[in-house]
Amino acid sequence: MKQKKLAILGSTGSIGTQAIDIISAKPNLFHVSVLTANRSYEKLAQQVNRFKPDTVVLCDKKHRIAFLELLKFKPKNILFGQESLEQVTKEAEYDVLLNSLVGFAGFMSTYTALKRGKKVALANKESLVVGGELLSQLEGFKQGNLIPVDSEHSAMLQSMIGENKDSIQKIIITASGGPFRDFSMDALKDVTVQDALNHPNWDMGSKITIDSATMMNKGLEIIEAKWFFGLGIEQIVPVIHPQSIIHSIVEFKDGSSKAQMGPPDMKVPILYAFTYPDRIDFPNKTLDYSELINMELKPVDYNRFPCLELAIEASKKEGGAPAVLNAANEIAVERFLNGEIRYIDIPKIIEESLNHIQFGKEITPETLLYIDKETREYANALLQ
Repeated sequence: MKQKKLAILGSTGSIGTQAIDIISAKPNLFHVSVLTANRSYEKLAQQVNRFKPDTVVLCDKKHRIAFLELLKFKPKNILFGQESLEQVTKEAEYDVLLNSLVGFAGFMSTYTALKRGKKVALANKESLVVGGELLSQLEGFKQGNLIPVDSEHSAMLQSMIGENKDSIQKIIITASGGPFRDFSMDALKDVTVQDALNHPNWDMGSKITIDSATMMNKGLEIIEAKWFFGLGIEQIVPVIHPQSIIHSIVEFKDGSSKAQMGPPDMKVPILYAFTYPDRIDFPNKTLDYSELINMELKPVDYNRFPCLELAIEASKKEGGAPAVLNAANEIAVERFLNGEIRYIDIPKIIEESLNHIQFGKEITPETLLYIDKETREYANALLQ
């Protein structure tokens, strides 16, 4: 496999740093051409000094001087501000763009890269949740240039290789159930931020960890899967799987099923997205079949996880509803992390926003930005 130039958006976050570990182990296969970060300027400077990219972006302008002082290597292009992300996606040289930005901020980068015909390794689920209708119309999407990084969607892709899409009956998408899978409804009223950030299986950023606790994460992933694989929302069924060993199951019309399994480790889907459709040797963890392996599967209790149901209902409406869902959720999670609302208020803010925000049928990048802005203002004003 010839060396690939990689652009990593969000290089200092959980996915970005794991991608950096992979690149470090395989320097003959991967070259870093672009690095971007939001606020973590010290970590970004360390990465720049080590990997010597052509382009670097720091979104938070207030750390500009401190960041520049830490640079021992000066890239050709040093840019500042959120608006620079789209410029870099449009103009920089790269073979694969890893989009691991958090939230709706990642949509335009995915859109721009696909319009260029570039391969996108997608860890920013909001790109498809909010703009799946738009992305699916792009030639780059139709050519298969959007490769999933989420462990569940990577598992689906791996299980579908060699299969006809028309032979798929349904997809079982697994969820750990997070830290509250066995909590009573009363116990959920007293959940603290620290409780919600204590995920039993995965080590992730705070926003996605809260989404895992509410199971909104699984709702967003169901919408993602709908667009990734062109399936009906009713064909994607969530189940609780506490061990996070089975990442997804594809069930076919003849009654057979394929599952992709492995220990919870994001380096596997990141690496696969970089090398797809090939595989390379890498010392990722594997299951130990000499020991007893428990693999429990059970149905979802929607009363305990109302965010999941809200996501499924929003997806059925299409149009701007998923954009409202996503923006309201981002604001609600941020406010919960800041101690402004209770854990059980998160779905209330989302439902109220879905009922209130108006939108037309036509979806463009501009209308999505407008819906996002309106929803955030409304969700911020609720439960004050």
